[in-house]
Amino acid sequence: MIVIRFFSFALLAFFSLSLSAETEKVLNFRTSVDEIRYHDLISELRCPKCQNQNLADSNAQIAIDLRTHVYDMVNDGTSDTEILAYMVARYGQFVLYSPQKKGVNFILWYGPFVILGVGLIGFILVIRRNAKRRKQRAKS
Repeated sequence: MIVIRFFSFALLAFFSLSLSAETEKVLNFRTSVDEIRYHDLISELRCPKCQNQNLADSNAQIAIDLRTHVYDMVNDGTSDTEILAYMVARYGQFVLYSPQKKGVNFILWYGPFVILGVGLIGFILVIRRNAKRRKQRAKS
């Protein structure tokens, strides 16, 4: 029984070490600016699988693949806007942590404030109408 537990623990430790070594590859950049761009981009892009983690924080296989792809694109001299456009074309606006504020996203960004404003105006109108009714009842 103890031998089985030890063997299971050893296998688990071996596989976890091999997985972590695979995800922590050494990346060589041409310049420090490219390295900063890379880290900014993977922090700005969302993992399509994890949904609430950026590429830098996610350990999902697709995030690892996308980090590698972003690394290759940065080293090839692709601009940030081209990289972001490629990712949006492939995965949609969802991949951006800060989606553009136009089109349907405009409604998502500002719709709650518009609804809150309309509700506030409606509330004020109802209060005023009730106050007028009370004054009229008090006069009669």
